[in-house]
Amino acid sequence: MRLLIAIPVYNEQKYVRTVLDKVKRFHDDVLVIDDGSTDGTGELLATLADRSDIHLIRHGVNRGYGQSLIDAFRYADRKGYDWVITMDCDEQHEPEMIPEFVRSIRAGCCQWDVISGSRYMETRPDGDLPPGDRRAINATITALLNDLFGWNLTDSFCGFKAHRVAAMRKLNLTETGYAFPLQFWPQAYEAGLRIKEVPVRLIYNDPTRHFGGLLDDAGCGCSITRMSSTPSFDASKNGRLQHRQRRRRSTNRRCVAASAANELHSLALCRLESA
Repeated sequence: MRLLIAIPVYNEQKYVRTVLDKVKRFHDDVLVIDDGSTDGTGELLATLADRSDIHLIRHGVNRGYGQSLIDAFRYADRKGYDWVITMDCDEQHEPEMIPEFVRSIRAGCCQWDVISGSRYMETRPDGDLPPGDRRAINATITALLNDLFGWNLTDSFCGFKAHRVAAMRKLNLTETGYAFPLQFWPQAYEAGLRIKEVPVRLIYNDPTRHFGGLLDDAGCGCSITRMSSTPSFDASKNGRLQHRQRRRRSTNRRCVAASAANELHSLALCRLESA
């Protein structure tokens, strides 16, 4: 099995060398995608790449977190990798978890296409508390995905994931920003990808960071609060069951995924609620 670790970075000079040193203790085949850093991160990475310590993709300007992931999948496919593990470079994803992802890949053999880290699957005494607004956005969208697709996800926004490269070829990912999961999950459902979660520690070193783009709109929190309290978004056990039964009457995954994408996009268009 050929495995690639892919790490998007943007202005991470404070963390990048420490994170890369830790990652390479567990796996030495590492791709870094520098998304137009302006703090010297790019120059540092270029030096490491010149020494063949890492593979490097550099964006001349900031193109977005989603574009960095799309580039990582394309690189892994082009270079013949079987799996790519994506993780952040701000010390919020622990490199010590890489062997756990590898064990899940090997144990599942051909059973899984996406092995997704979850910060909310288990409660750990050493975990941090997430900012309330981000937890609310995550919880609401995760519940909606579960209702739409009959899943049991616990964390739809964790970027610490293992992806089967052959499965990623089935997707047509174009979302370049932090709303990337809103496109990824409906397409994963449409393609019939098999998904497993593994618990990872909840770490928030910088609570001032944001999702970005539409998910940072001033009206978003209000929109999500309203949505979660309306009859059309019934989070009760009976409500979820009825919603799933309605969805399952359609055997056309493409139709279900397209409908889900529209619902998620409408949720993200929070600026309509800010007036």
